[in-house]
Amino acid sequence: MHSRICSIFIEKHMISSFAEPKEAFPYKPPTEELKSKYKELFELKEPLRVPFPKLIFDKILAFLILTCCLPIIILLFLFNLFEGILIPENRGPLFFYYNAVSRGKVFKKYKVRLIKEKFINKELQAKGDWHAFMNEWNPEARTYLGKFVKKFYLDEIPQFYNILKGDMSVVGPRPIAIHHYERDLEQGNIARSLVRGGLLGYGHVRKGTPEFGKPEYEYEYVYRYLHYSPFRLLLLDLYIIGKGIVVIAKAKGL
Repeated sequence: MHSRICSIFIEKHMISSFAEPKEAFPYKPPTEELKSKYKELFELKEPLRVPFPKLIFDKILAFLILTCCLPIIILLFLFNLFEGILIPENRGPLFFYYNAVSRGKVFKKYKVRLIKEKFINKELQAKGDWHAFMNEWNPEARTYLGKFVKKFYLDEIPQFYNILKGDMSVVGPRPIAIHHYERDLEQGNIARSLVRGGLLGYGHVRKGTPEFGKPEYEYEYVYRYLHYSPFRLLLLDLYIIGKGIVVIAKAKGL
Protein backbone atom coordinates (compact mmCIF):
# COMPACT_ATOMS: atom_id res chain seq x y z
CA MET A 1 0.00 0.00 0.00
CA HIS A 2 2.81 2.38 0.94
CA SER A 3 4.64 1.65 -2.32
CA ARG A 4 1.42 2.29 -4.30
CA ILE A 5 0.98 5.69 -2.64
CA CYS A 6 4.62 6.53 -3.37
CA SER A 7 4.15 5.47 -6.97
CA ILE A 8 1.09 7.75 -7.38
CA PHE A 9 2.97 10.64 -5.75
CA ILE A 10 5.98 10.20 -8.04
CA GLU A 11 3.76 9.92 -11.13
CA LYS A 12 1.85 13.11 -10.25
CA HIS A 13 5.13 14.91 -9.53
CA MET A 14 6.49 13.86 -12.92
CA ILE A 15 3.32 15.07 -14.65
CA SER A 16 3.38 18.40 -12.82
CA SER A 17 7.01 18.90 -13.86
CA PHE A 18 6.09 19.03 -17.56
CA ALA A 19 6.20 22.51 -19.07
CA GLU A 20 2.94 22.43 -20.98
CA PRO A 21 2.58 24.32 -24.25
CA LYS A 22 0.89 27.71 -23.83
CA GLU A 23 -1.85 26.51 -26.21
CA ALA A 24 -2.97 23.83 -23.77
CA PHE A 25 -5.87 24.32 -21.38
CA PRO A 26 -6.06 28.11 -20.92
CA TYR A 27 -9.08 28.02 -18.57
CA LYS A 28 -9.00 30.19 -15.45
CA PRO A 29 -10.46 29.90 -11.93
CA PRO A 30 -13.97 31.29 -11.37
CA THR A 31 -14.06 34.78 -9.92
CA GLU A 32 -16.02 35.63 -6.78
CA GLU A 33 -18.47 37.41 -9.08
CA LEU A 34 -19.06 34.19 -11.02
CA LYS A 35 -19.45 32.19 -7.81
CA SER A 36 -22.09 34.64 -6.66
CA LYS A 37 -23.89 34.88 -10.01
CA TYR A 38 -24.05 31.09 -10.47
CA LYS A 39 -24.31 30.20 -6.78
CA GLU A 40 -26.94 27.52 -7.39
CA LEU A 41 -24.60 25.67 -9.76
CA PHE A 42 -21.89 25.50 -7.12
CA GLU A 43 -24.44 24.04 -4.71
CA LEU A 44 -25.34 21.11 -7.01
CA LYS A 45 -24.22 17.73 -5.68
CA GLU A 46 -24.97 15.52 -8.68
CA PRO A 47 -24.44 15.79 -12.47
CA LEU A 48 -27.42 17.05 -14.46
CA ARG A 49 -29.57 14.62 -16.41
CA VAL A 50 -29.22 14.79 -20.19
CA PRO A 51 -32.57 16.01 -21.64
CA PHE A 52 -34.08 13.35 -23.92
CA PRO A 53 -34.39 15.63 -27.01
CA LYS A 54 -30.70 16.60 -26.64
CA LEU A 55 -29.74 12.93 -26.26
CA ILE A 56 -31.62 11.93 -29.42
CA PHE A 57 -30.33 14.95 -31.35
CA ASP A 58 -26.73 14.08 -30.39
CA LYS A 59 -27.01 10.50 -31.54
CA ILE A 60 -28.81 11.26 -34.81
CA LEU A 61 -26.41 14.07 -35.73
CA ALA A 62 -23.36 12.00 -34.79
CA PHE A 63 -24.59 9.07 -36.92
CA LEU A 64 -25.34 11.32 -39.91
CA ILE A 65 -22.01 13.14 -39.72
CA LEU A 66 -20.02 9.92 -39.32
CA THR A 67 -21.86 8.51 -42.34
CA CYS A 68 -21.23 11.65 -44.40
CA CYS A 69 -17.59 11.78 -43.27
CA LEU A 70 -16.88 8.17 -44.26
CA PRO A 71 -15.39 9.23 -47.64
CA ILE A 72 -13.22 11.81 -45.81
CA ILE A 73 -12.06 9.16 -43.33
CA ILE A 74 -11.17 6.84 -46.23
CA LEU A 75 -9.20 9.64 -47.93
CA LEU A 76 -7.40 10.42 -44.65
CA PHE A 77 -6.59 6.72 -44.24
CA LEU A 78 -5.15 6.53 -47.77
CA PHE A 79 -3.19 9.78 -47.33
CA ASN A 80 -1.80 8.47 -44.04
CA LEU A 81 -0.89 5.16 -45.67
CA PHE A 82 0.91 6.72 -48.65
CA GLU A 83 2.65 9.34 -46.51
CA GLY A 84 3.99 6.52 -44.35
CA ILE A 85 5.28 4.68 -47.43
CA LEU A 86 6.94 7.79 -48.90
CA ILE A 87 8.22 9.12 -45.55
CA PRO A 88 8.84 6.17 -43.20
CA GLU A 89 9.24 8.37 -40.10
CA ASN A 90 5.68 9.61 -40.61
CA ARG A 91 4.29 6.07 -40.61
CA GLY A 92 1.77 5.15 -37.93
CA PRO A 93 -1.91 4.60 -37.11
CA LEU A 94 -4.47 7.12 -38.29
CA PHE A 95 -6.23 7.38 -34.93
CA PHE A 96 -5.11 7.67 -31.32
CA TYR A 97 -6.78 8.34 -28.00
CA TYR A 98 -6.07 9.71 -24.56
CA ASN A 99 -8.14 9.45 -21.39
CA ALA A 100 -10.41 12.45 -20.83
CA VAL A 101 -13.24 13.30 -18.45
CA SER A 102 -16.87 14.04 -19.31
CA ARG A 103 -19.54 14.63 -16.63
CA GLY A 104 -17.07 13.29 -14.08
CA LYS A 105 -16.48 10.01 -15.97
CA VAL A 106 -13.24 8.92 -17.66
CA PHE A 107 -13.46 7.83 -21.31
CA LYS A 108 -11.18 7.31 -24.30
CA LYS A 109 -11.22 10.49 -26.39
CA TYR A 110 -10.39 9.61 -30.00
CA LYS A 111 -8.66 11.92 -32.47
CA VAL A 112 -6.70 11.76 -35.74
CA ARG A 113 -2.96 11.44 -35.12
CA LEU A 114 -1.12 14.69 -35.82
CA ILE A 115 2.47 13.91 -34.91
CA LYS A 116 5.19 11.47 -35.85
CA GLU A 117 5.55 8.33 -33.76
CA LYS A 118 9.06 9.28 -32.61
CA PHE A 119 7.62 12.36 -30.88
CA ILE A 120 5.09 10.29 -28.91
CA ASN A 121 6.07 9.17 -25.40
CA LYS A 122 5.24 5.46 -25.59
CA GLU A 123 5.20 4.90 -21.83
CA LEU A 124 2.66 7.69 -21.28
CA GLN A 125 0.71 6.65 -24.39
CA ALA A 126 0.22 3.17 -22.89
CA LYS A 127 -1.36 4.85 -19.85
CA GLY A 128 -3.67 6.97 -22.01
CA ASP A 129 -1.91 10.09 -20.73
CA TRP A 130 -2.42 13.33 -22.67
CA HIS A 131 1.22 14.27 -22.03
CA ALA A 132 2.30 11.58 -24.51
CA PHE A 133 1.14 13.86 -27.31
CA MET A 134 2.36 17.21 -25.99
CA ASN A 135 4.52 17.74 -29.10
CA GLU A 136 1.31 18.42 -31.03
CA TRP A 137 2.23 22.13 -31.19
CA ASN A 138 5.81 21.47 -32.30
CA PRO A 139 5.88 22.17 -36.09
CA GLU A 140 8.71 19.67 -36.58
CA ALA A 141 6.67 16.92 -34.93
CA ARG A 142 3.66 17.10 -37.22
CA THR A 143 3.13 14.89 -40.23
CA TYR A 144 1.94 16.48 -43.47
CA LEU A 145 -1.47 14.95 -42.85
CA GLY A 146 -1.40 16.29 -39.29
CA LYS A 147 -0.75 19.84 -40.48
CA PHE A 148 -3.69 19.65 -42.88
CA VAL A 149 -6.28 18.04 -40.59
CA LYS A 150 -5.48 20.38 -37.69
CA LYS A 151 -5.95 23.44 -39.87
CA PHE A 152 -9.52 22.37 -40.65
CA TYR A 153 -10.21 20.65 -37.28
CA LEU A 154 -10.60 17.31 -39.06
CA ASP A 155 -8.72 15.65 -36.21
CA GLU A 156 -11.96 15.99 -34.19
CA ILE A 157 -14.04 13.76 -36.53
CA PRO A 158 -13.52 10.58 -34.43
CA GLN A 159 -15.22 12.30 -31.49
CA PHE A 160 -18.54 11.86 -33.25
CA TYR A 161 -18.01 8.18 -32.40
CA ASN A 162 -17.64 9.26 -28.75
CA ILE A 163 -20.92 11.18 -29.10
CA LEU A 164 -22.65 8.16 -30.65
CA LYS A 165 -21.42 6.02 -27.74
CA GLY A 166 -22.75 8.51 -25.20
CA ASP A 167 -19.37 9.65 -23.86
CA MET A 168 -19.89 13.20 -25.15
CA SER A 169 -22.49 15.60 -26.53
CA VAL A 170 -22.26 17.73 -29.66
CA VAL A 171 -22.43 20.84 -27.44
CA GLY A 172 -21.06 21.18 -23.92
CA PRO A 173 -17.89 22.21 -22.07
CA ARG A 174 -14.90 20.71 -23.88
CA PRO A 175 -13.84 17.41 -22.24
CA ILE A 176 -10.26 17.59 -21.05
CA ALA A 177 -7.47 15.24 -19.98
CA ILE A 178 -7.65 13.79 -16.47
CA HIS A 179 -4.92 15.99 -14.97
CA HIS A 180 -6.45 19.08 -16.61
CA TYR A 181 -9.84 18.09 -15.16
CA GLU A 182 -8.33 17.65 -11.70
CA ARG A 183 -6.65 21.03 -12.04
CA ASP A 184 -9.99 22.50 -13.15
CA LEU A 185 -11.61 21.23 -9.95
CA GLU A 186 -8.70 22.48 -7.85
CA GLN A 187 -9.19 25.92 -9.43
CA GLY A 188 -12.78 25.79 -8.19
CA ASN A 189 -14.45 25.11 -11.55
CA ILE A 190 -17.35 22.66 -11.55
CA ALA A 191 -18.99 23.06 -14.99
CA ARG A 192 -17.32 19.96 -16.47
CA SER A 193 -18.46 17.80 -13.56
CA LEU A 194 -22.13 18.70 -14.14
CA VAL A 195 -22.79 18.08 -17.85
CA ARG A 196 -21.38 15.94 -20.64
CA GLY A 197 -18.37 17.30 -22.44
CA GLY A 198 -19.04 18.58 -25.93
CA LEU A 199 -17.34 18.71 -29.29
CA LEU A 200 -18.28 22.41 -29.32
CA GLY A 201 -18.38 24.51 -26.18
CA TYR A 202 -20.07 27.86 -25.57
CA GLY A 203 -16.62 29.27 -24.80
CA HIS A 204 -14.70 27.06 -27.24
CA VAL A 205 -16.43 28.54 -30.31
CA ARG A 206 -14.76 31.82 -29.33
CA LYS A 207 -11.38 30.32 -30.18
CA GLY A 208 -9.08 32.91 -31.72
CA THR A 209 -10.59 35.75 -29.69
CA PRO A 210 -9.67 37.21 -26.26
CA GLU A 211 -12.87 35.59 -24.93
CA PHE A 212 -11.53 32.06 -25.43
CA GLY A 213 -10.85 30.25 -22.17
CA LYS A 214 -13.02 32.46 -19.96
CA PRO A 215 -15.00 30.17 -17.62
CA GLU A 216 -18.11 32.36 -17.55
CA TYR A 217 -19.25 30.92 -20.89
CA GLU A 218 -19.19 27.37 -19.53
CA TYR A 219 -21.18 28.44 -16.46
CA GLU A 220 -23.68 30.35 -18.58
CA TYR A 221 -24.21 27.23 -20.69
CA VAL A 222 -24.72 25.01 -17.64
CA TYR A 223 -27.09 27.62 -16.15
CA ARG A 224 -29.18 27.58 -19.32
CA TYR A 225 -28.89 23.77 -19.43
CA LEU A 226 -30.49 23.74 -15.98
CA HIS A 227 -33.25 26.31 -16.63
CA TYR A 228 -34.11 26.09 -20.32
CA SER A 229 -36.81 23.76 -21.62
CA PRO A 230 -35.34 20.82 -23.61
CA PHE A 231 -36.35 22.36 -26.94
CA ARG A 232 -35.08 25.81 -26.07
CA LEU A 233 -31.79 24.17 -25.10
CA LEU A 234 -31.73 22.53 -28.54
CA LEU A 235 -32.07 25.96 -30.15
CA LEU A 236 -29.10 27.17 -28.09
CA ASP A 237 -27.11 24.12 -29.20
CA LEU A 238 -27.94 24.88 -32.84
CA TYR A 239 -26.74 28.46 -32.34
CA ILE A 240 -23.44 27.21 -30.88
CA ILE A 241 -23.06 24.68 -33.71
CA GLY A 242 -23.54 27.54 -36.19
CA LYS A 243 -20.78 29.57 -34.53
CA GLY A 244 -18.60 26.46 -34.55
CA ILE A 245 -19.09 26.02 -38.29
CA VAL A 246 -17.90 29.61 -38.80
CA VAL A 247 -14.74 28.87 -36.74
CA ILE A 248 -14.06 25.72 -38.79
CA ALA A 249 -14.64 27.58 -42.07
CA LYS A 250 -11.92 30.07 -41.17
CA ALA A 251 -9.42 27.14 -41.19
CA LYS A 252 -7.28 28.60 -38.42
CA GLY A 253 -6.79 25.49 -36.32
CA LEU A 254 -3.48 25.53 -34.44
